Amino acid sequence: MKSVFDTISLRNLQLPNRLVRSATWEALATRDGSIDEQTYQIYRELADGGVGLIITGFTSVDADDVYFEGMMRLADDAIVPQYRRLTDEVHARGGKIITQLALGGYYLREGDKLYERQIDDMTQEDIQRVVEMFRQAALRAERAGFDGVQVHVAHFFFLSRFVSPLFNHRSDAYGGSTARRAKIVIDIIKAIREWTPSLHISMKINGSDFTPGGNMPQDAVFMSQRYVEAGADSIEVSGNGTSVAGIKAHRNEAYFLPIAQAVATATDVPVILVGGLRSADTINAILNETAVQLFSLSRPLVREPNLPNLWKQDTAYISKCVSCNGCYHSKGHRCVFAKRQR
Repeated sequence: MKSVFDTISLRNLQLPNRLVRSATWEALATRDGSIDEQTYQIYRELADGGVGLIITGFTSVDADDVYFEGMMRLADDAIVPQYRRLTDEVHARGGKIITQLALGGYYLREGDKLYERQIDDMTQEDIQRVVEMFRQAALRAERAGFDGVQVHVAHFFFLSRFVSPLFNHRSDAYGGSTARRAKIVIDIIKAIREWTPSLHISMKINGSDFTPGGNMPQDAVFMSQRYVEAGADSIEVSGNGTSVAGIKAHRNEAYFLPIAQAVATATDVPVILVGGLRSADTINAILNETAVQLFSLSRPLVREPNLPNLWKQDTAYISKCVSCNGCYHSKGHRCVFAKRQR
């Protein structure tokens, strides 16, 4: 039988187990993307806690992205040494780490003012500028020592909006059909694969927009297949309306499983299941009964960064996360019930 603690080989990435720290919003970075000691400490604890792969929090590819405050960034060469320290500290503890490359919104600067340009109003030059920002950020990620990148196409941030018929009403090569709406992401994947061939390329997608008129699971499957053809190495399946409250072990875990299973059976790359995982035995059952190969955790690792080590010692152990979502209202996403302050 397969186990969550099996070693696993992915393209350009060897992992000690199948557990992934899903990208978790920390909101601790300064305006230019600089990170502080609290951020380093969070990642040290995750690496020490035994998770097989760490995905950083939302890391913007654009210096002018002001979608929200506190974003990490890889939009300037000057910031690379800080992120090199981050990867060095994780690697020194035997961990693997990839950075989640993302864009909150597409902004243009006029003098000292920024304004957001909507998807339908973007020119071809705007679109190519976005592709170039992701390519340059991947190059910085490589120089910073990251083991890979994750392209964020979920949660109605920019790329997720671009591929959704709710926001994209274009009639050119980047709009209309599902394939054309996905073209910007395909162009990004191809650019990253060409310029940084040693990096693992993961994707984070909406398995469904969960909104009338938006993408449905069949669209997610179709786009996932196109992403893999373009060079994607793994896919994390999420969706809008994440972080469901009231999750209980053995009762209502793994709420994105049906969509993740559909993507996993339709593609030939590892699929990462995120959402509502609280017990190792549930994870092992899914691993042995479906095509899903990796399992991603966010809130449980906020509560207990050492949860993977606890599960390795005792697979019957249950996560202490009570799914209150209180961590979403604290700077740095700290658990309001954790005894130890980090």
